[in-house]
Amino acid sequence: MGSVIDAANKEVNGTASGKKPTVIFVLGGPGSGKGTQCAYIVEHYGYTHLSAGDLLRAEIKSGSENGTMIQNMIKEGKIVPSEVTIKLLQKAIQENGNDKFLIDGFPRNEENRAAFEKVTEIEPKFVLFFDCPEEEMERRLLGRNQGREDDNIETIRKRFKVFLESSLPVIQYYEAKGKVRKIHAAKPIKEVFEEVKAVFSPEAEKVAA
Repeated sequence: MGSVIDAANKEVNGTASGKKPTVIFVLGGPGSGKGTQCAYIVEHYGYTHLSAGDLLRAEIKSGSENGTMIQNMIKEGKIVPSEVTIKLLQKAIQENGNDKFLIDGFPRNEENRAAFEKVTEIEPKFVLFFDCPEEEMERRLLGRNQGREDDNIETIRKRFKVFLESSLPVIQYYEAKGKVRKIHAAKPIKEVFEEVKAVFSPEAEKVAA
């Protein structure tokens, strides 16, 4: 009986172990340092880092019709349709052998959030929110010069506006459920990671026990 249920779960969720993967949403404005911190979490706690932005950029690079549509939307500072990003995330989760994922830069709005939970039937364990003042994020983005098309001052300010208007309701939704872990992200990288460790270490110990 149990094996039938396991098989059904495996089919729906695509994880090798037959149970739903653990998902943590990682949110923060552009330049809040969440990508750097995700790399540390991967190294210390064995999560797989999925960046919605990286998956979208890879799709753009592929030259597909989907990729062209995504590129135009990003250029205009718009948010890519939920189903496009969710399909890319789902595929990445299903193709990966791990069962613990950091989903970085998603959900970007309430509609993203509701669609993700409905399509994947996965609710995040918690939301890691990197809270950083706008001036600090702007300074970091202008200084990092990664050659990204969306790193000029005008687009940066558009991205801040979109983040505030769209992502904050998502954070408030999870805050009401007691699922938000807020990190003060304006500090130096190592100090920020000390705060992150305080959130993850009890989890890691539970797994070990």
